[in-house]
Amino acid sequence: MTYPKRLIEVDLPIKRISAHARREKSIRHGHISTLHIWWARRPLAACRAVICAALWPDPADPECPQAFRDAAAEVLQTFVTEVTSSLALAESCSPQSYGNWQGVLKGGGLSAVRPEHQNLMRHLLLDFIADFSNWDNATKPAYLKAARALTQAAHEALGGEPGTRPLVVDPFAGGGAIPLEALRVGADAFASDLNPVAVLLNKVVLEYIPRYGQQLADEVRKWGQWIKEEAEKELAEFYPKDPDGATPIAYLWARTVRCEGPGCGAEVPLMRSLWLANRPKNGIALKIIPDPVEKRVDFEILRDAKAKDVGDGTVARGSAACPVCGYTTSVASVRRQFKVRSGGAADARLIAVRRPEPEGGERSFRGATDGDLFAIHRAVEVLDEQERTDKSPLSFVPDEPTPLGGGKGAGRAFSQRNYGMDRFRDLFTPRQALSLARFARLVPEVGKMLRSTADPNLADAVQTCLALSLDRLADFNSSLCTLNSTGGRGVLHTFARPALPMIWDFLETNPFNDVGANWDGCINALVETILAHCHGGASATVESASAIDHPLPDEACAAVVTDPPYYDAVPYADLSDFFYVWLRRTLPIVMAAAFSQALTPKEDECILDDAKGKDQAYFRATMCLAMAEARRITVPDGIGVVVFAHKTMAGWDAQLQAMIDGGWTVTGSWPIDTERPGRLRAMGSAALTSSIHLVCRPRPNSHTSTPPNAHTAVGDWRDVLHELPRRIHDWMPRLAHEGVVGADAIFACLGPALEVFSRYDRVEKASGEAVPLREYLEHVWAAVSKEALDMVFHGADTAGFEEDSRLTAMWLWTLAGATSAGESAAGTADGAGGEHEEEEGSSVTSSGYSLEFDAANNIARGIGADLTRMTTVVAVKGSDARMLPVRERSRFLFSSAAAEAERPVARGGKGRNLQMVLPGLGTDDAVDSSPAAVSPRSFTPTDTPPTPGATTLDRVHQSMILFGDGRSEAMRRFLVEDGAGADARFWSLAQALSALYPAGSEEKRWVDGVLARKRGLGF
Repeated sequence: MTYPKRLIEVDLPIKRISAHARREKSIRHGHISTLHIWWARRPLAACRAVICAALWPDPADPECPQAFRDAAAEVLQTFVTEVTSSLALAESCSPQSYGNWQGVLKGGGLSAVRPEHQNLMRHLLLDFIADFSNWDNATKPAYLKAARALTQAAHEALGGEPGTRPLVVDPFAGGGAIPLEALRVGADAFASDLNPVAVLLNKVVLEYIPRYGQQLADEVRKWGQWIKEEAEKELAEFYPKDPDGATPIAYLWARTVRCEGPGCGAEVPLMRSLWLANRPKNGIALKIIPDPVEKRVDFEILRDAKAKDVGDGTVARGSAACPVCGYTTSVASVRRQFKVRSGGAADARLIAVRRPEPEGGERSFRGATDGDLFAIHRAVEVLDEQERTDKSPLSFVPDEPTPLGGGKGAGRAFSQRNYGMDRFRDLFTPRQALSLARFARLVPEVGKMLRSTADPNLADAVQTCLALSLDRLADFNSSLCTLNSTGGRGVLHTFARPALPMIWDFLETNPFNDVGANWDGCINALVETILAHCHGGASATVESASAIDHPLPDEACAAVVTDPPYYDAVPYADLSDFFYVWLRRTLPIVMAAAFSQALTPKEDECILDDAKGKDQAYFRATMCLAMAEARRITVPDGIGVVVFAHKTMAGWDAQLQAMIDGGWTVTGSWPIDTERPGRLRAMGSAALTSSIHLVCRPRPNSHTSTPPNAHTAVGDWRDVLHELPRRIHDWMPRLAHEGVVGADAIFACLGPALEVFSRYDRVEKASGEAVPLREYLEHVWAAVSKEALDMVFHGADTAGFEEDSRLTAMWLWTLAGATSAGESAAGTADGAGGEHEEEEGSSVTSSGYSLEFDAANNIARGIGADLTRMTTVVAVKGSDARMLPVRERSRFLFSSAAAEAERPVARGGKGRNLQMVLPGLGTDDAVDSSPAAVSPRSFTPTDTPPTPGATTLDRVHQSMILFGDGRSEAMRRFLVEDGAGADARFWSLAQALSALYPAGSEEKRWVDGVLARKRGLGF
């Protein structure tokens, strides 16, 4: 089959799109992310750019219809005129784009008839896409008009019926970013999802907002205010004002345990940190006041606190330290105490209250008063009374079960049941539960009143939007919210990360406060979102449907663009139950059928969750069915874009195999930076900063209706292996030019690599044996490794370096962009402040550079090395592999035990024993320096112990340690007299490591120090 390539199959300005996608992560006002949380929602910038590039053909392609070139020339000519005649629009373009537009005008205009202008037109379209991905341009009339005209021109030129629009389908619609952007650029959209919460979000974004627009915003604002006034009448006594009339903003609580120390039994509030406002100036902290007589712990608020004045908290890694007697209650005992108290939110201690600060002033806190404690006690009494007298079919406060969690798959996100939080009501304090339940009862009342006086459909829309506002309030008002002591918003919401962990000390917000994280803020965020997306006019079709049984007929859509579940990364259904249980109590009756079950449906959810019996085989088989359905509903010359991001090879293998078996040929892949830097999953590991957008085409004869005896395309394994290195060689420099390195670059190479492999139904060896995808991916890694090493060493002969040097370079290159080894994997993202529970036995990387074992093993194989034998460089534990930091290698590099076996001799040197170079690691030191002590893998009797200093990497690391320990003279003797510096490979490797070690790491500082001495030492 021949067809014109789409722009996305030829080029994409990923650096500029990524910049806009990163910026969008910090945009709050009007973004659909503020409508309601949805996990791993794609940035609108990336969706907008990708859909345009997927729908528009490449004008420079020989197969491109001339009708599109002519129409595109007219559209671009009109657009460039508007851009250059308006200063505001001119400023909306990048300097590069604006220069190109000016060049067109100065050249006398754009003529699509002239072949020499076809490449120019391609670049202009790509410039337009890059600038249109800017959030600031998303609603500008000139951009919208041009984008929609180009989409229509492409659709008709490619054979679409005049007057119709191309249909873009997303069978995993989630938070609705992809179908929303399809509408924006002038396509029709069909959004479906198995999860009723996702379907509801899409219904609001894609149906209610386009249909009612400003009217919906006005009604939501009006009735939101009514709900606040009514709720405040009922709940004001539970949130008393301060004596000066100020309204408290929030309340800091701590769960408590009883000290199990002999004869103690003190009540210990569990505080992870004592900081209330950790600022360089005017810091505020808590001081612990133990009371041995009363067997309790009190707190004093310290103002103008300095770090030296602030002690440690009372809980670490799940164990509680008693300030009264000093005894540490084990994590097992802590869990046992909480299990019988349903998590301890109901009897937590109120520690401090945040007050409004003076205008422009610092945060203000005070201690708990008798009035605060009375209001809390009163809330408990009223909640008990409400629950006894309530006659509703659903419980007053949600008592549906929380996720079970467990296992090594997606269920690992849930640890709350380890502490007795078995029902959703256990996630809230009594006052929080009472407040949310009262708000929840007021939302349906609005629907009843509106339906008696207004359009019933509008009433449903308003009630639904108010229900989403309550969800947002619950997200900011559970016992899993934390105090942000370092800045920004004072409270971090429940889902600062996609999990339900234990939070020891938590922040309860006052829903009627005047600062934020309140009911007004929830309503305002919703209204701003409605107003920002109510100008398009068009609406999409939204249905509840499984991706493995799509409701559309064969060949119904022009494109499938979707963001499916990422293997085991996000347990969407279990997470959304937190909101689902409140929505059941607040949505209009027309939604009752979709929310009739106690919890969201999970049986057909396509994730890996071994706790539910969903293993890799299940994920692959289910995803294959979904990809086959997507193939079925796509026209033969249509296109698909599948977004995927996962750091394990098992996840990629499952997704890619599903796409190939589902009847798709991968024709390209683009990494777009969609992840926030420093997020939790990126700390100390090779978590992707980009999402890989896999471009694919329906493979001929792979339609589900193909007869069993139809021709099957079979590829020759030798031809595939011959073509693969050339594809990678052509692609890697392009990625490097765009700043794409490391794990992102590896997975971005899958597009060109899989185009070679997936164009066939099967690839066979000469023996007739079919080649599995996993075997092919090993060759892909080898090709990528070769190209990466050539770039790292600037074209030097990498074969001259030993295995450990090549492995270290590739390992660090793969981790490029991750945080330095010295940062903890328990660090936090999104301002999480490190407040989350650290499970005992959890893997916390305090040093070294970690990779998932399969990825590390593929890197080693790619350079021809055996990972399991490189024990002085890599430590392997379970499913993780860790590149040892240089400091940790010092025991081996300067070990007297190894020196006895064979003195480390620098290549070409005089044989000086390095033990003499660095006194202090001599034979009298009680240091276990055997190789087995360096790595958890032991040598077998047949192994030959490695010799310190025998490789270029060893010698570079030895010199780095000498520099780091201030042994300048010893380093000079080693490099000059022993001759280590006479080897050109030494300096080449040192230069490469300088570029690869993370900025701020001690390795980076050390190797730069060695390089700084090069010229002074005569090299």
